[in-house]
Amino acid sequence: MSNQVSTIFETLRDADQSPTELLQRLVEHFRSEQLPMELFEARKLLVREQLGLPLMSGDNDPQRSEAVERKLESGLIDACRETGEMLIKSGRIFEGWTYLRPTGDNELIRRLIAEVPITDDNYDEMLRVLLHEGVDVGRGFQAVLEHQGTCNSITLFDQAIAQRSKADRQAAGAKLLDHFYEELITLVRADIANRDSAPDDHETLYDLIAKRPWVLKDGGYHLDTTHLSSTVRIASTLTEPDQLRKAWELTQYGKQLHHQFQYPGEEPFVDFYPAYATFYSILRGENVDAGLKVFQRKARTVDPTEHGTAAIETYVDLLDRVGRHIEAIEAAIELVPDDVPPQAITPLMMEIAQRARAAGDSSGFQRIMDYCAANRDPLGFAVARRDLMR
Repeated sequence: MSNQVSTIFETLRDADQSPTELLQRLVEHFRSEQLPMELFEARKLLVREQLGLPLMSGDNDPQRSEAVERKLESGLIDACRETGEMLIKSGRIFEGWTYLRPTGDNELIRRLIAEVPITDDNYDEMLRVLLHEGVDVGRGFQAVLEHQGTCNSITLFDQAIAQRSKADRQAAGAKLLDHFYEELITLVRADIANRDSAPDDHETLYDLIAKRPWVLKDGGYHLDTTHLSSTVRIASTLTEPDQLRKAWELTQYGKQLHHQFQYPGEEPFVDFYPAYATFYSILRGENVDAGLKVFQRKARTVDPTEHGTAAIETYVDLLDRVGRHIEAIEAAIELVPDDVPPQAITPLMMEIAQRARAAGDSSGFQRIMDYCAANRDPLGFAVARRDLMR
C-alpha cells in the first residue's frame, strides 16, 4: 500500500468531528493528488451530505423539494467545473469537455482549451471538441488546414460546417481564405521572381497579376483551381474589409485563368468568377447600384422551381449587407415563391427589420405584419407587432 493511500486512510480515521469533515478531507485528498474522476465523486458525496440526502441515490429516495433540487444541481455543476478543468489541464480533452458541458460556461471552456497546444497525439481529440462540438470552430478548422491540407478542409466544410450557424461558417471561411490567399500569393511571387525581376513586397495578388498579365497566359495556374473556386464560394459570408478584398482578388485571378479552369457555378453564380467579382465589389462599396441590378435581374428571372431560391436569397442578402434593409424586406416579400410558407422567411425578415431599426427606420416591422396578415401567419404577426411596440 502506497504512502499516499495509507495517509488518506489515517486521515479519514482521524476525522471524527462530523461526516462533513470526513468528506471534506476526502475531497482535499483527491484534489491534491490531481485525481479528477475521484474528486467529482467525492464532491458529489459532500454536497449530498450537506443537503441531508443519502450519500448513495437509489430507487427509494424520498422526494426532494424544489429548493433542495436547485442546491443539489448547483453543487454538482461546481463539481463538474472543477473536474473538467483538471482533466483538460492534464491533457484529457474530451473527458474534460464532457464534464464542463453541463456548466454552460462556454467562455471558461474556450479559455481552457486555448491554453492546450494541438499536437499529433491529441489532434483527433482536439478536433472533436474544437470543431465538431463547436468550442472554437475557427481554431479547429485551422488545425485541419495544417494537418490535412486544403482539399480535405474544403470537403470537411461542405460536409460538416456548411449547415451550421453563420458564425461557425464565418470562422472557418476566414481561416480558409487567409490560408489559400497566402499560399497562392507566395507561389505567384515565386513564379514572377523566377521569370522576371522580383515583385515589391507591398504588391497584392491583384497588383501582381494586373501588372503582369503574362503570368497566367497559356493555361498557367499556381494552385488547384477547384480549391480556388471553393474558397471564393465559401468566403461569401465574410464581412471584414480585408477579407472582402482578398476574396475579390481571388475572383480577379480566376477571371484570368484559361476557360477550361473556369467552371460554372450554381445560380446566381453560373458565370462563376465574373458573378462573384460583382458580388464582392458590391460588398466593398464599388459600383453598388449597377451590381445590385445584376442580382436583381437574377432574382426576378431565375426559375425557383428549377434552381431553388438562391438567386432571391442572394439579392436580399446583398441589399441587407449594404444597408438597404427596408428594400431587402420588400424584395423578400415580393419575390418569395407562393409555395414558401411565411414561417420560413419571417425570422430572416425580423433580423433585417431589427438592423433597420438600429439604423433609424422601424417601418420594416409594419411591412412584416402586413405580409403575415396577408398570408395568415398570426404568430409572425404577433412577433413583428411586439417588436414594433418596443
